[in-house]
Amino acid sequence: MSLPKTLADDVARNLVMVARLLDEDPDLAYGYSRVALRLASRVAAVREAAGFASYATERYAEALAEFRACRRMTGTVDLWPVMADCERGMGRPERALEMAGAPEVHKLDRAGQVEMRLVAAGARRDMGQNEAAVVTLQSPELASNAVHPWTARLRYAYADALLAAGREDEAREWFAKSLEADQNGSTDASDRLAQLDGVAFVDALDEAADEDAGAGAPGAEVRDEDADDDADDDAEASDEDEDDKVGAAGDGGEPDVDLTDEADPTAFLDDPFKEPAKGTED
Repeated sequence: MSLPKTLADDVARNLVMVARLLDEDPDLAYGYSRVALRLASRVAAVREAAGFASYATERYAEALAEFRACRRMTGTVDLWPVMADCERGMGRPERALEMAGAPEVHKLDRAGQVEMRLVAAGARRDMGQNEAAVVTLQSPELASNAVHPWTARLRYAYADALLAAGREDEAREWFAKSLEADQNGSTDASDRLAQLDGVAFVDALDEAADEDAGAGAPGAEVRDEDADDDADDDAEASDEDEDDKVGAAGDGGEPDVDLTDEADPTAFLDDPFKEPAKGTED
């Protein structure tokens, strides 16, 4: 509302494209966010959108700068968990844990506190503290049977932490609980369960294509065998013809030459001074 009408419309269009593309094409969403940022960098919504687009493309330093700017403009702490996660992305899990213990966390709503707990557990795992990550995620929200938008992700993170800690049986139980709460398919809990159970999924379309490809192979082999048989028959016939020719030459043509070991090894040599036979040319 602080922008002129035409400029406000241009900025709004870019923000709409950021929201539409953020999940399916983060890089393109990032491009739209930069356009909006050039047009209206003093609008908090623009800084927030730019922050999420940078975060989605793993430009964590840029994202943190945009989130901090948005927080200064609005005075809210809603972005505190994602700011802490940016610290993790920049390789500073200790800083993320410090933010998890800051007073700002108490100002977050329930969903925000769950997000902060997820970030803190991730920071523990970044530091190789898998058992500590398990403890961090143990909370009333995890124990509750009620399903909220964050329930599936919380249970999934807990199962993943258990698996990293070597507690496979418990991990399988919590992956199953995550799958029960995952109404929108936000996790791959079903795939993780299949891996733990040793189940391999096969694409039915690929399998059908392989069967179709294999169906033509036997026919090709039969044709090849027929061709080989014909070739063998031709070869045998050719050999018989050659035998006939050799036999005819042996009967009425030139005498056969003895090529055995007992034959005189010098018998094939001609006398170079012998007079040529009549009827032959020099």
